[in-house]
Amino acid sequence: MLSILSKFVSNRMKYVSLGVLMLQTTLLVLTMRYSRTLHSEGPRYLASSAVLFAEVLKILICTLLIFGSKGFGVRGLYQELKEEIVHKPSETMKLAIPSGIYTLQNNLLYLALTNLDAATYQITYQMKILTTALFSVSMLGKRLCVFQWLSLVILMTGIAFVQWPSPSSSEEKEKDPGSRLIGMLAILFACFSSGFAGIYFEKILKETKQSILIRNIQLGLFGLFFGLIGVFAQDGEKVRENGILQGYNSVTWAVVILQAMGGLIVAAVIKYADNILKGFATSGSIILSTIISYFWLHDFSPSGLFFVGAVLVIAATFLYGYDWKSARTRDVV
Repeated sequence: MLSILSKFVSNRMKYVSLGVLMLQTTLLVLTMRYSRTLHSEGPRYLASSAVLFAEVLKILICTLLIFGSKGFGVRGLYQELKEEIVHKPSETMKLAIPSGIYTLQNNLLYLALTNLDAATYQITYQMKILTTALFSVSMLGKRLCVFQWLSLVILMTGIAFVQWPSPSSSEEKEKDPGSRLIGMLAILFACFSSGFAGIYFEKILKETKQSILIRNIQLGLFGLFFGLIGVFAQDGEKVRENGILQGYNSVTWAVVILQAMGGLIVAAVIKYADNILKGFATSGSIILSTIISYFWLHDFSPSGLFFVGAVLVIAATFLYGYDWKSARTRDVV
């Protein structure tokens, strides 16, 4: 009876976590895009400061979760943080590199969404599947099967179709020359940084037994440091003129909250779901972002090639995430 109940709860959590991931991914992209294009009086909020506050919030959320796991005892929380972070400096320092890369990546994503519509961003950002695969082969010695290599070819073909110029996009380029190129370069660098940092982080997780919450706090502490450097190096003069909270409103804070929750939601998906179901969440997020971007934000006009490219990207996501080893085992049996 207990095993049946446990299985039911596990299955329920699997779909709940995937639904939350799809919703979080879609809302983050759309609200970030909306916040970067929203016209309001006064200066626009600083993307560097939003990245900084997301790290602060992530540290607070992880600390509260550990606090709850220790029976809401301050002593237990203090001992846990002291033992796992302060007394293990070498383990903590390992997170400096991926944290710095993640901070750069988050700033690049703001730049990308300032210059690209939400649908194009969502689909093009799936290039991180390619970069992650390449880094997993080179850094972890992972072997990809023929179908996974095929999926990467399909992925790149789909992204190329999405980026193929249409008459409407040509008009946009004339109105705002270079902005699309800036957005594409930003998302390209973000994909490479995401792939490298993700595999580096995965390697660290496999080599140690520290919890994902502790690792997220360690990432957040370094992210806080790099974020502060980014704020004053990139926007120091603007901060001195109008303060670090200039241009903040409810939409901006929604973006910060959604970004801070992203890592924890992905951790839940890794725990409860598999790559195939994660592909459903990614595909659902792409479809939702495309529909809402077209009907609500009115910031792009899709062409026939765009839809073909979107279908190819979604198909490649499923093809890459499918468990081919298990499938071959079932066929043999």
